[in-house]
Amino acid sequence: MFELKKAKCELQTILRGYKLLYSIDKDIIIYKALRAAIAVVSPYTTLYFTAQLISGIAAGKTFGQLMVYAALIVTINLIMSVLSRLVSRKIRIADQNLWNSISLYFNSVNMKMQYEHLENPATHLKRDRIFQAQNANGFGVMLLSWQVETFVNVIASIILSVALTLGLFTLKAPGEYHGMWNFVNSPLSALIILGLLCLNIITSIKMTGKSSAVFYNEIKNLADQNRVSFFYLELLGNYESAAEIRIFNESPLIQKSWLNYMLHPVYTTNIVRANARFARVQTGSGFVMNLVLYIFIGAKAYMGAFGIGNFVLYTGTVAKFVSAVTSLFDTFARLKNNNIYLREIFEYIDMPNTMYQGTLPVEKRAFCEGGDNDYEIEFRDVSFKYPASEEYALRHVSVKFHVGERLAVVGMNGSGKTTFIKLLCRLYDPTEGEILLNGIDIKKYDYDEYMSIFSVVFQDFKLFSFSLGQNVAASVKYDRERVKACLEKAGFGARLQEMPEGLDTCLYKDFEERGVEISGGEAQKIALARALYKDAPFIVLDEPTAALDPVAEYEVYFKFNEIVGNKTAIYISHRLSSCRFCDEIAVFDNGKIVQQGNHEELIADENGKYHELWYAQAQYYNT
Repeated sequence: MFELKKAKCELQTILRGYKLLYSIDKDIIIYKALRAAIAVVSPYTTLYFTAQLISGIAAGKTFGQLMVYAALIVTINLIMSVLSRLVSRKIRIADQNLWNSISLYFNSVNMKMQYEHLENPATHLKRDRIFQAQNANGFGVMLLSWQVETFVNVIASIILSVALTLGLFTLKAPGEYHGMWNFVNSPLSALIILGLLCLNIITSIKMTGKSSAVFYNEIKNLADQNRVSFFYLELLGNYESAAEIRIFNESPLIQKSWLNYMLHPVYTTNIVRANARFARVQTGSGFVMNLVLYIFIGAKAYMGAFGIGNFVLYTGTVAKFVSAVTSLFDTFARLKNNNIYLREIFEYIDMPNTMYQGTLPVEKRAFCEGGDNDYEIEFRDVSFKYPASEEYALRHVSVKFHVGERLAVVGMNGSGKTTFIKLLCRLYDPTEGEILLNGIDIKKYDYDEYMSIFSVVFQDFKLFSFSLGQNVAASVKYDRERVKACLEKAGFGARLQEMPEGLDTCLYKDFEERGVEISGGEAQKIALARALYKDAPFIVLDEPTAALDPVAEYEVYFKFNEIVGNKTAIYISHRLSSCRFCDEIAVFDNGKIVQQGNHEELIADENGKYHELWYAQAQYYNT
């Protein structure tokens, strides 16, 4: 009973895997199943009509009648060949697209995944293992694709073999027979042959299962080594690392490390030895079975149960039946072993999103006096600790700000500044307390609509190897004049005039030989322009001038009110001198807001944290 439940569970996992593959790329399943069905038709058609042709010759049929069989063989094979070629073209395209389709699917899963999971290193490790198993050894969804044809082929072969072989066990030779001949002609002999067939199949299944188990266990041991080896290969091929590798002559070190992880003959040896041992048992069992079958078929033909044509047919179909059944269970064994990787995929895509998804539209709350963009955000006694952590990252934070205000958030590393922004943008929900938008808990708003009112330049922002215009607009199609205006505001106007293809200039050289490499400061300006292009009422700037030179930094500060306009700006910086233009400054320390006010008020408090931080930085400029 336990084994039956286990087999049922394995089968359910395989079926769910195929449902996933169908949702990712249904064409690959349809085309491969079609090609497999076509491939089965040709040999069985040839076998059947060849048997009829031989029987016809033995029966003395006319030349014209015999040519009908020959013509049918040639015609059907020609049609199947043409169809197979047409379908194969589709499969070649589908195979090439499948790798990308799988990546796109996982990217869509990531976009919907709760941010808590995305920040968890265990999630990254799980995804790495999934793709290492796929890219290095073809496990997971990819193996399901490769087994479609085998599975359809063996099922069709079994059906056709059974249909064409029934006469072998039902036809009896005419006349009276005694001894061994009578036994061959009796139903008991057919049952014994069927029993031997089942025994041979069971033996083959066990050997295949053991061989597959050894293979998968050995490959599983290589998962971590493969992960590291791919890291080294990517490092050697990354042009951004080329300068440092050359300066410090790191190439021999990296190559040696890569070879240490790649050369594992013990695993290969174990797999080869196991395959050879199990193959000997399978070969011996198959030889005995085929010998018995040929004797049985030959004896019945000799006794006159059927003619020479059916002798050819039965010997061919029985052999194909044995091979097909063995392949069926071989395929199941492979798919069952592949379930380890499928379950890891399911664990990844089934990660629960526990964040409450509100329904209240944000725009329906934009009715307050002062216009559609009159928003008010309030943190009301908010405390927060990260999942799996006992320490609070924020404690009892209370602050309120309105649209159009400039709020600076300052403090030492680890003081809670970034966590404050993550809660504001609802990447996480508070552990205690609440955050309000226009007096309503932000959890009650539609999540996507709430996110739409924020535009953020994170400290670790990312630009892509797309055109400059697409990077600013975060879209394939965009308003070119609006992009130019945002770049001008962000201080990128002069550099834009130098770009060889203007807004169509590709950033970086990953995909475009004429791509332009940009400096860190230039990238920061483009990221700022992207935040402006979104035109959200709240703009959050996390160290927006960290990579700028002093002149460019001064320009940003000087034009800050013009850049931000009537938006609410939340400005995070370690450079306290850059916060003087803000209406309000919130000073964080150990997860709490320890001071709040404008620059003059805070600097006047000689015992305050802001005064301490200000003069700790100022000493480097007053020596």
